[in-house]
Amino acid sequence: MSQAKTSPRPLRLLLSLLAGLALLLGSPVAASAAAAPSGETTVTWSVKPADTAQGRDRPNYAYDLPPGGTVGDALYVANRSPQPITLRVYAADGFLTEDGALDILAGGTESTDLGSWVSIEASELTLDSGASAEVPFTVAVPAAAAPGDYAAGIVASMLVTADNGTVTERRLGSRMHLRVQGDLAPALAVNDVVVDYHGTANPAETGSATVGYTLTNTGNTRLDPNVEVALGGPFGWARVTATDDAPELLPGSSLQRTVEVAGVVPLVLLSADVTATSQVVSRTLTGAEPSTLDPLVSQGAAATAAVPWTALAILAVVALLVAWRVVAGRRRRAAHAAEIAAAVAAARADAEGPDAADVDATVGAGAEREPEPVPAGGAADADGASPETPTRASRRAP
Repeated sequence: MSQAKTSPRPLRLLLSLLAGLALLLGSPVAASAAAAPSGETTVTWSVKPADTAQGRDRPNYAYDLPPGGTVGDALYVANRSPQPITLRVYAADGFLTEDGALDILAGGTESTDLGSWVSIEASELTLDSGASAEVPFTVAVPAAAAPGDYAAGIVASMLVTADNGTVTERRLGSRMHLRVQGDLAPALAVNDVVVDYHGTANPAETGSATVGYTLTNTGNTRLDPNVEVALGGPFGWARVTATDDAPELLPGSSLQRTVEVAGVVPLVLLSADVTATSQVVSRTLTGAEPSTLDPLVSQGAAATAAVPWTALAILAVVALLVAWRVVAGRRRRAAHAAEIAAAVAAARADAEGPDAADVDATVGAGAEREPEPVPAGGAADADGASPETPTRASRRAP
């Protein structure tokens, strides 16, 4: 009986046809992915303040305008990517992050201050590879704007879709600071001061402390605070200090800060004094224009227990040992005195003997006996002689 054999040639032909079909179907997908930037695509661009009548080679935008004033400027944008890109240009209000960095509201979030006062000529910009352009804009301060400092940013952004479908906004921009002319009232509050002492097991070593506090800019100017934290025991004993270079604070902003202080001596009560000395920031980040306002000093304080538990434990053990030795010494002395008293009493009893004891008893009895009455002139016996009355001293044995 013959066995049938299967030829491999039709199988190879089928595999070749399937591979070709896959290449044909895969080509359009690859072309589409290359056309739309994704998380894996390298897309770069740069932005900076354009060279205009407002200044050249500026690190940021800084304006000083009266209520109702306007100013025109521009943003320079350059495409550093190997392919064309389309960017969205917008301005938004600035705010401080938890670590004190300046950020702006995300795209689509409505601005209420400086970000809403900026009008951009072209909200969308398409640039070829290596091309650049200037995007003009105008800042118009409302007539009813309150005096003080405002912050915002103007950015060029792109939405990027990752392979997993997540859409993120990549943006680059320049910060913008505006001072609305009028009465400036700088004010800073130091609140929520807390202190926590950390001791060591070695009584000869000093401990450390963590001091937390909150800085709140309650005025209408930008402030640059330098903070000193001082720790000490009662009456300022064993005082140690540390500094905290806090970031710049925008009006209405608040920051929580923490400072670690070493070399703290535990003196049962630990006091922490936080002193913030703030300068009003000039209208430019480079500080080219010094402030004419006096430094602002703000303070806060707190206290906590700083007990040297290890040293106290050692002192307690020493005190117990001393007390034990004192009590034991007293007991030994009392026992020794009792032994001496007992020995003296025993020796005295042995020296006197039993006869001395009887004589003493007789003397005692005689002393208590009343003498017999004797008639006046004496009494004569039958021989006419007076009887002799013996005494204890003349008593003789028969």
